Amino acid sequence: MSEVLVLVDAQDGKVKKPTLELLTIAKRLGEPSAVFIGAADQAPGVAEVVKRYGAAKVYVVDDAQIKGYLVAPKAEALAQLAASASPAAILLPSNAETKEVAARLAIKLDSGLMVDAVDVQAGDGAPVATQSVFAGSFTLDAKVTKGTPIITVKPNSAAPEESEGAGTVEEFAVTISDAAKTAQIVATQPRQATGRPELTEAAIIVSGGRGTGGDFGPVEALADELGAAVGASRAAVDSGWKPHTFQVGQTGKTVSPQLYIANGISGAIQHRAGMQTSKTIVAVNKDEEAPIFELVDFGVVGDLHTVLPAVTEEIKKRKG
Repeated sequence: MSEVLVLVDAQDGKVKKPTLELLTIAKRLGEPSAVFIGAADQAPGVAEVVKRYGAAKVYVVDDAQIKGYLVAPKAEALAQLAASASPAAILLPSNAETKEVAARLAIKLDSGLMVDAVDVQAGDGAPVATQSVFAGSFTLDAKVTKGTPIITVKPNSAAPEESEGAGTVEEFAVTISDAAKTAQIVATQPRQATGRPELTEAAIIVSGGRGTGGDFGPVEALADELGAAVGASRAAVDSGWKPHTFQVGQTGKTVSPQLYIANGISGAIQHRAGMQTSKTIVAVNKDEEAPIFELVDFGVVGDLHTVLPAVTEEIKKRKG
């Protein structure tokens, strides 16, 4: 069975959910192998997690000579590993950093690249990736026709499925060129914790737009009751009601949760492009002619400041 490499997304040694989703997808394509680029002392804990989701091997790349630089060293490390392992495909979680890593990797391997896939299935000769393109106007199936398929996959594209793998740990030594070390990180500032899930990884997102009038209280209360992330439309961000990091849309973050609840959002193409691959979409809007209603699975015509508190209260009652 051909090997499929999965880049592990971990923070302080804690494996994030998108990695488990990628391992589940990799099992459709061949034999999953996880690639952990990080501190060597965190590798045993990472290996213990990923092998429960089918990782046959866990390649460990000590980040001692990579840490503190931008994405180029990671791309070099993956290219050297790919040259050694000759995988059938390489899967990466889809975020700003990994998409740049994937692009550099594709150049180094002279291979095709597909980004922001919402599904990947085994195909004739190469994996078939499903993508949402042209601001979400079309859905297409595509495959790489040259080299090793490199695919970045959006979070929530698959439900993680446990399947015990061997989890054999193999240390892989890499040589990073001086050219890859020209861009260095000189300072970092941790983002303030909100207690809510990361927007791009959340299974449920509750978003607010112009219709909130700047009062995100009902949106945040419902999100907290559902264990959801909070998002915002461009109009809300441009008005200064929420930081840009909350923005969902073509010029913000692209999300694909199991449930997306849009409140006071008209549904302009800019916003739809960032969320319309969500599995279930619910909208609350006073304007029954709002374009968002063309997209939703369930729509409520009403004032979000009345509807959301009622929904939140009902959820509290049902939770006991």
